[in-house]
Amino acid sequence: MKYWTQQVIFDLDDTLVHCNKYFDLILGQYFELMGEWFKSEGATTEEMRRKQVEIDVETVSTKGLASDNFPKSLIATYRYFCTKYGRPADRFHEEQLMKLGLSVYDQEIEAYPGMVETLDSMKQDGHELHLYTGGDHAIQRRKIEQMKLDLYFGDRIYIRQHKNVEALEAILQGGNFTRERTWMIGNSLRTDVQPAVTAGIKSIYLKQKNEWLYNMIELQRDMQQAVITIGSIHEAVHVIRGASLHRNSGHG
Repeated sequence: MKYWTQQVIFDLDDTLVHCNKYFDLILGQYFELMGEWFKSEGATTEEMRRKQVEIDVETVSTKGLASDNFPKSLIATYRYFCTKYGRPADRFHEEQLMKLGLSVYDQEIEAYPGMVETLDSMKQDGHELHLYTGGDHAIQRRKIEQMKLDLYFGDRIYIRQHKNVEALEAILQGGNFTRERTWMIGNSLRTDVQPAVTAGIKSIYLKQKNEWLYNMIELQRDMQQAVITIGSIHEAVHVIRGASLHRNSGHG
């Protein structure tokens, strides 16, 4: 069966490989520590969680997806509660939090169910696969190498600290893309879906059960109608095949 070749851009974190669950794991340890340190003041986990998320989202919005954002958000939250309760910040505690925050990047990389089958299917169908991810270059490259993703993406891999409309537009303009047959597949409404729709390419939104708050934004109604939502990565194969066959039959 012949398919009209598509250009498919995949997000990496929480689209092809697990990411958010490791941050949740570290945050669980963090809130245990904070609960001990501020036990006498009666600070609640919910209160600490809200402040950490607020600081984390604000930092990423201004500084991009730098690897030290997360540990710094843990320290900034700790300092906030030190100030709130009128006690000096402990340097040893801050060093402990920096190590804890950075340890999230030492976790074993784990593929999402269906990752290999999805990439194999799309490669066999003849589609041109691209990988577009945000974050620290060395950390993202390590994930890519451990998962052997170069086998699918070759040199069509883009790592950016800021993952937004401008970054995607620069990639599209700098490469040999035809927008009417280009797709963006990702779990983030903010960094995958909105930029793709804005750039005039098709978008597949992989909806995850537990999503990072930074990724969640309200799309305008016309954008919502332009997005295809799926619940598992392998569903993307059928979406792309359907579009490819439709276009191919249209050309006779």
